Amino acid sequence: MTVRRIVANVAAKSVAEVGKFYADLFGLEVVMDHGWIVTLASGEKAITQLSIASEGGSGTPVPDISIEVDDVDSVYAGAKAGGYHIAYDITDEPWGVRRFYVRDPAGKLLNVLSHRH
Repeated sequence: MTVRRIVANVAAKSVAEVGKFYADLFGLEVVMDHGWIVTLASGEKAITQLSIASEGGSGTPVPDISIEVDDVDSVYAGAKAGGYHIAYDITDEPWGVRRFYVRDPAGKLLNVLSHRH
């Protein structure tokens, strides 16, 4: 048996509004749209991972979704410019990531990060 992928599902009253958030902030494209469910993708291949945590690190709550990007500072600037709720300001963490937390319009807590090189 092989796990081929793990998909994050976000419950939303306004599928269009939440989809627009992810498309605008992360550059994701709609790959499936049935109205009641919209799937967005980046076209990148990623390793399947599932994290289980008792906290989010540095005393933060466990985020609902972690999204690794190549330029966390530009996504942070976009989140600020978009007026989205920054729940944890951009920080260089001692374990080698630069990250921030933002809430999507459905209330999900996102950990947006880049690994420092």
